[in-house]
Amino acid sequence: MRKEQRHTESVTIDETDEVYAEELEAFLIWMKDAGYTVHTQKNYLGDVNQFLRTLRDKPLDQVKKIHVMSYLSKAREGGAGDSTRNRKHAAVSSFFKALQEFELCSTNPASGIKKAKTVRNRMPVYLDEHEIRPFLLAVEGKYASRNTAIFLLMVYMGLRVGEVHSLNVSDYSRERRTLDVFGKGRKWRTLPVPDAVCDILDRAVAERLTPWRGKEDAMFVSQKGRRLAVRSIQQIATETFERFQQDKGAQARVAYSSHKLRHTFATMLLRKGADLRTVQELLGHSSIQTTTVYTHVTDREKEKAMDKLDIQIPVT
Repeated sequence: MRKEQRHTESVTIDETDEVYAEELEAFLIWMKDAGYTVHTQKNYLGDVNQFLRTLRDKPLDQVKKIHVMSYLSKAREGGAGDSTRNRKHAAVSSFFKALQEFELCSTNPASGIKKAKTVRNRMPVYLDEHEIRPFLLAVEGKYASRNTAIFLLMVYMGLRVGEVHSLNVSDYSRERRTLDVFGKGRKWRTLPVPDAVCDILDRAVAERLTPWRGKEDAMFVSQKGRRLAVRSIQQIATETFERFQQDKGAQARVAYSSHKLRHTFATMLLRKGADLRTVQELLGHSSIQTTTVYTHVTDREKEKAMDKLDIQIPVT
């Protein structure tokens, strides 16, 4: 029987603004009960706090749709793209939905506001297969084994940053060569671990720092002895990508991030002939529509396909 409880980062309420403290605490309780990830909880609380500051202590029952629209418009003016704008909208809408359920507010002024249309099937950024080794060689420092293991789990097993963060040592079975992953929607999936990844993972676990708490089972531990934070993993990836591209000119550098390693995994699998349903299961997508974004092809692949045509034009 798998343990449902994950000992991960905790989210706390910023006590600098006491006007809406009760409502924010209720919202956090609501998100935890609904199974929102720590990453989502932090993002939503940040968005809602931004929104509340625009109200200037106005009672929440007096908030109208125009106040929400004004907040979203200012976010646009500040450079927020479609996805960010939609996330902020979802955060505010969820906030008022939570308050309605707790009977702390009677209306949801964010309901009925249309989402911004986002570009669908936009080609994701990823590393070409031949770039993976140079990227891994850019991993440096005394925690190189730990960081290399983290990147291998993303690029060769498709884990999300939050999933890497929440991994426990007990989730890994060297005998079966499997890894139990606690993913989005509070769903588990069991992944086979390639032999080469097992070797690096074994080394990382063997060199694992002694946790600050005696019962801490985190697979990846920070230098302070705590579970390695999501933000720390992202920062390690950013620094490694910078070293990986240090010989390139500014114009040639790509805006890589830790999540791009997951994109690389999915793209590699599909190019090697894996079927879409299998890739969906490995990635932990609830809908196969989400997986289809990786079925993109490059201009070079299009040209190679066209070159296979035996074009015969009659001479007139």
